[in-house]
Amino acid sequence: MSTSVPTEALDPSTPVIVGVGQASERLSDSGYQGLCEADLAARAVESAMADTGARVPSVAAEIDTVVGVRTFEESSPLSSSPLGRPDNMPRAVSKRIGMDPRRAVLGVTGGQSPQSLMTEFAGEIDAGRCSAAVVFGAEVMSTVRHLVSTVSDDERPDFTEEVGGQIDDRGYAIAGLTSHQEAKHGFLSPMMQYAVLENARRHRLGESRGRYARNMGELFAPMSRIAAGNPHSAAPVARSAEELVTVDESNRVVADPYTRLIVARDQVNQAAAVVIMSVGMARELGIDPSRWVFLHGHADTRERTLMQRPDLSTGPAAAAAVQHALEVAEVDLDEVEHLDIYSCFPIAVANVIDPLGLGGDDRRGLTLTGGLPFFGGPGNNYSMHAIAEAVDRCRSTPDSYALVVANGGVLSKTSAGVYSTRPTPWVTDDSAGVQELLDSVPAVQTRDYADGPATLESFTVIPGRDGKRTGIVIGRLGDDARFIANVHADDDPMFDLLATDHAIGSRIYVRSSARGNRVFTDRAAMLRRHPPSSPSFRTSYEHVEIRRDGHLLEVTINRPAARNALHPAANAELDEVFDAYFADSDLWVAILTGAGDVAFSAGNDLSQTAGTGLEVPKNGFAGLTSRRHLPKPVIAAVNGYALGGGCEIALACHIIVADERATFGLPEVKVGLAALAGGLVRLPAAVGGALARDMILTGRRLDAAEALGAGLISRIAPAGEVMNLARDVAAEVLAASPTSVRESLRAMETARAIPDEIDAIDSTANVVDTLLVSKDTIEGITAFVSKRPPRWTGR
Repeated sequence: MSTSVPTEALDPSTPVIVGVGQASERLSDSGYQGLCEADLAARAVESAMADTGARVPSVAAEIDTVVGVRTFEESSPLSSSPLGRPDNMPRAVSKRIGMDPRRAVLGVTGGQSPQSLMTEFAGEIDAGRCSAAVVFGAEVMSTVRHLVSTVSDDERPDFTEEVGGQIDDRGYAIAGLTSHQEAKHGFLSPMMQYAVLENARRHRLGESRGRYARNMGELFAPMSRIAAGNPHSAAPVARSAEELVTVDESNRVVADPYTRLIVARDQVNQAAAVVIMSVGMARELGIDPSRWVFLHGHADTRERTLMQRPDLSTGPAAAAAVQHALEVAEVDLDEVEHLDIYSCFPIAVANVIDPLGLGGDDRRGLTLTGGLPFFGGPGNNYSMHAIAEAVDRCRSTPDSYALVVANGGVLSKTSAGVYSTRPTPWVTDDSAGVQELLDSVPAVQTRDYADGPATLESFTVIPGRDGKRTGIVIGRLGDDARFIANVHADDDPMFDLLATDHAIGSRIYVRSSARGNRVFTDRAAMLRRHPPSSPSFRTSYEHVEIRRDGHLLEVTINRPAARNALHPAANAELDEVFDAYFADSDLWVAILTGAGDVAFSAGNDLSQTAGTGLEVPKNGFAGLTSRRHLPKPVIAAVNGYALGGGCEIALACHIIVADERATFGLPEVKVGLAALAGGLVRLPAAVGGALARDMILTGRRLDAAEALGAGLISRIAPAGEVMNLARDVAAEVLAASPTSVRESLRAMETARAIPDEIDAIDSTANVVDTLLVSKDTIEGITAFVSKRPPRWTGR
């Protein structure tokens, strides 16, 4: 147990919690008012100030910092506020109470925020940068949904409010919580992601579906009984373990293995606030020391991104945060009397209690509020309510300890706090050192495009209201790389496998495409659905034109009205065309250009890819930018703008010739994107680092003359003559041995990846092995000796 310090001996800068408050309303309440977020938050803040025992105006006058927990309405770039909201929520709440704080702060996204912000601003007080702060959060999701669904547009209230003033908006801080692969496969909602982790844990424990479901019910049933007695609970109903996990019309499966009653309830109207200040300020305001609660220990850790975690069934960062917070507080877990462990899903609780040796039936209970499925999950702010309850418990049993464990993301971020009325000076934690140890464990390698035999690592199935199921599978390839995949909606054998007790660990088969990875029970099942076919040309295309002339193929992007920008359908056609070109032994050179005289290609057609922007062929834009090897020459005939993805397509080609009016550039940064289809790699190699950085970071464009001088292109054609120039270049290539051309391309690509010059030269020696047995080599030498033009066969 940590050593207690007499109150009078505390440094005046020591941070101390002096007031907590909560506010709530349910649609079914007789006095339901439909309060907006700012009004409900103001009630909680006023309650916290009154809880200090001092006069509310006196406390409000001394608050110099107001900190808001970010709401779900502004937690990501895709969030929205259907009824509007204040432009500065911390100051909107302050205005309602008559405060004019020096500083307003809006925290980052995540359920770890309440505890993390408490730790941060306790440290700010100790450092003398703040004397008194109020930290609050509120959600009115229930009210918003009710009004949007039941009230006509012209009768709905408008919660918009122009407040203005200084605000330190921390942003979302959600980078890494979702990857492009997760988005492509529809693996975005926390419920799906937690369900995958939950099934991985069930497999690790070796439990049947039925036994694991009972365990989840037994873990959460006691929480519902606590929620039943909490006046702020959104669902104050005590439920049995069996009731929680029994599937029926009112308790449907929302994501295997979860039923509706055991997942966080976000349709709530709840707010909570904490007043924290220096001991010196508390003394000035005459706040009774019996109401003071100290933050004895604290820690913040983060987990790797979901797809990189060594073990999907557990997240060690959470227990590490708890253990370190206890170390800072100098107390053992068995000395803690009050516990609140974030309970959005069962695994969030198990992930903490398993490594700490706690049981679901621990005498202390695992929640102070009633838990997120029953008390409610007010967005990012749940743990503020837990802190408020912890403060009340510590006051009611002086010298006892309370532990609050807050979780954000998908077991992604953990913030832990240890509270007590025992006076203590502020102690700084070493979360950075804990994080170093966590980060020292190697991450799992991932594979965007997965093909071949694999092992099923985890999964979830989401029933659709229309009867269609969504299957999400995480698997491992033979080299242990991890991938994410979907199940075809009508693939009954695969869904039947997932419904068994022992699906995880099964051998499966995966195939990739532009639309993502798909899994099957075996290769035969994959072939039945996707019979093998040889690449071939169609008689016509909707967005592409082709022309064959002997050994030459001319390909034209035919979307001039869109400046030949590419959408998914055009990309798919080009990918198909180049598959056929590389497979056709009678075609030796290809030219790629754009229709009209305005643009080669303006890149990705953003106007048509809002919903399917991630649907790019495995081989990249135009079927070229992500190919590991282009075995035959492709010449880019740039007849106008080559911007963004269009420039990246040209860079992927072996030779670029340009109309004198052509323009090259990578303007992605100007629209919040990046040149990720090869531009960030190929442009520096083509023009040098200095110019490439200038172009990439500013969006600077080069005209044809500048591009020639920089080495980006090899030749310039007079206006309107670029295809004639490209055909001349193609004729020069066709005059050479196609075998030698192909082997030279392959050797150059191999050597490019070798940094040592001599090693790179040595790597090209195996070209001789191919040329020695080539008919073209014999023909070339014979023709030279005979002083006649060679007759190449391409073999």
